[in-house]
Amino acid sequence: MDRYIYPAIFEHDDEGYTITFPDLPGCITCGENLEQAYLMAKDALELHLFGMEQDNNEIPRPSQPEIVKIEKDSFITLIEAFMPLIRDEMANKAVKKTLTIPKWLNDLGEEKKVNFSQLLQNALKENLGVHDYITKKTTSKI
Repeated sequence: MDRYIYPAIFEHDDEGYTITFPDLPGCITCGENLEQAYLMAKDALELHLFGMEQDNNEIPRPSQPEIVKIEKDSFITLIEAFMPLIRDEMANKAVKKTLTIPKWLNDLGEEKKVNFSQLLQNALKENLGVHDYITKKTTSKI
C-alpha cells in the first residue's frame, strides 16, 4: 500500500507532547510544542511503517478515530504517511563504506582535492550502467 492514515494520540504535559499510535505498538515520539510534535509524529509513523515493510510484517488496519479511548489532556489527530516518497528517500540515503587503497593513491587524491565519495559513486554507476536510483517499477521495465 502506498498511503496510510493512522490516528495518533497526543498527550500534553509540562514538557510538551508525547505521541503514540494505538494501532502500532512501539511507535512513540514526542515534541516540545504542537508543531514539532506533529512533525515528529509524521516522521515516526513513516519510519515505523517503512521498517515494518522491510521486515515483511503485516501492517494493521488503522482504527477509526472515534473508537480510540483517550485520557484527559489528550486529543487524537490523523497522521498520513505517503510511502513512495519515504521508500525513495530511504533508498537514496547515504551509507558509510570502508575501503582500502594504497597510501600513495590516497595522498595524490588528497593533494588534488578529489572527492573520494563522489568519485566512487560515479565509478559504481558507470560500472553498473545506471545513472540514478532504480525503483522496482523501473527495474521491471528493463
